[in-house]
Amino acid sequence: QVLLVESGGGLVQAGGSLRLSCAASGPTYSIAAVGWFRQAPGKEREEREFVAAVTWIAGNTDYADSVKGRFTISRDNVKNTVYLQMNSLNPEDSALYYCAAGLRVGAREAFKYPNWGQGTQVTVSS
Repeated sequence: QVLLVESGGGLVQAGGSLRLSCAASGPTYSIAAVGWFRQAPGKEREEREFVAAVTWIAGNTDYADSVKGRFTISRDNVKNTVYLQMNSLNPEDSALYYCAAGLRVGAREAFKYPNWGQGTQVTVSS
């Protein structure tokens, strides 16, 4: 089973930036894509919102409209790490951010990603 560990969360002022990392270990050859999802305060687990995804081999990317132009997802296949660079953050971006590994590309639904990290908290103050 692929293991994922997120890092890089924290407290930042509105307009600031953060870079999240997602380190993968185990059978990474089985990964087709890695996605970032977020769970806003007061939301249930089932309401995790798709943020961005990158395909493991080709590096193709996909973004939610709410973050397009502000967030950039990338991956380093040598380090088995996926990054989420977040710029121009606003309070609505505050959430617990998860990375997840999926066996298919092009998926935005959380249930299509079987492997999840523990999450990293991002808080944006106004």
